[in-house]
Amino acid sequence: MLAPLTVSQLNKYVKFLLEESDGLRGLAVAGEISNFKAHYSGHWYFTLKDDKAALPAVMFREANRRLGFVPHDGMHVVLFGRASLYERDGKFQVYAEDMQPDGLGALYLAFEQLKERLAAEGLFDEQRKRPIPVFPKRVGIITSGTGAALQDMLQILRRRCPACEVVLCPVQVQGQGAAGQVSAAIDLFNARDAADVLIVGRGGGSLEDLWAFNEEAVARAVAASRIPVISAVGHETDVTICDFAADLRAPTPSAAAELAVPDVAEIIAGLHGLHERMTYAMQANLQQRRAALTSLLGRRVLSSPQELICTAQQRLDGATQRMHSAMTERTLRERAKFTRLAASLHALSPLGVLARGYAIARKDDVPITSITQLALWDELQLQLHDGTCTVTVNL
Repeated sequence: MLAPLTVSQLNKYVKFLLEESDGLRGLAVAGEISNFKAHYSGHWYFTLKDDKAALPAVMFREANRRLGFVPHDGMHVVLFGRASLYERDGKFQVYAEDMQPDGLGALYLAFEQLKERLAAEGLFDEQRKRPIPVFPKRVGIITSGTGAALQDMLQILRRRCPACEVVLCPVQVQGQGAAGQVSAAIDLFNARDAADVLIVGRGGGSLEDLWAFNEEAVARAVAASRIPVISAVGHETDVTICDFAADLRAPTPSAAAELAVPDVAEIIAGLHGLHERMTYAMQANLQQRRAALTSLLGRRVLSSPQELICTAQQRLDGATQRMHSAMTERTLRERAKFTRLAASLHALSPLGVLARGYAIARKDDVPITSITQLALWDELQLQLHDGTCTVTVNL
């Protein structure tokens, strides 16, 4: 009879057999992550499972720090490493040395290619974006009719703007046919002019779960919508093609509801504040006007208007007197000047010469200036200072 082995001996032996097996030293295992835990030491502990079995796994800090992502529950991955036994617990597990998303490489490539192509067409240009109405009467929601995201949005919309009408078009938000339903719902809202703003989206999930919102049909329907569209797909870190095509991206469905409608309570509070400030301003203005009126009433122009009239009358009388004196003085000056000019003119006048005994002789209205102009018996007209006469030449 063989001597019995201790538990530690057996575990060590099994570990030795596993690690010596070539088929267990270069494994590539595909599965879904669950029970993921990032230990404070930096090591990751999780379970890799499929629909029939589960396998404990660990990825030490030295290995996981080289990854460009942090896995999460529900994520499908391909794990590269080795299988062995954890001696202390006798637990068979996989030691991961590398990991990559399973199937996500093709999805990421499709995402980037479609994004680049639609951007080149101008589908994401900022000038195409339509403004979100400030006071919409109807908000359209395109999402799953049973998701928690819908209830969150409805609660926020009712709280912020109870008078706003909500029009729901429930659609499938993941899986085959989801993109077609979402794009058809957008077209239907536009055809019936059933909303002033649209919220299109769903709650969080994996890249595969959100893929319907990365489909070209959805992107084109969002871009072509006459109704402004708010994209609300997943969590804040999730980015979809729908986000780029939409007029506004919300980090979450709840945030989309807040962006879609105003907060009536805040508006009312703001109006109350404005009313109070306006009342205060009006009262201050009235006090100013009242003080100004009191000051005016204390002035002489209102308290003794007759006195001001008398003062003005005195100024008018003085001005009249000064004007009369100036006119009299001016008249005297002009009269003296006229007298001097008249005397000068009289001294130069031929009539003055005639008055001293001289006469002007004319023959046929031509003045006689020389004896050669005369002949015997010519009749001449003599102009004296007080009249004219006719004389006959007698040489």
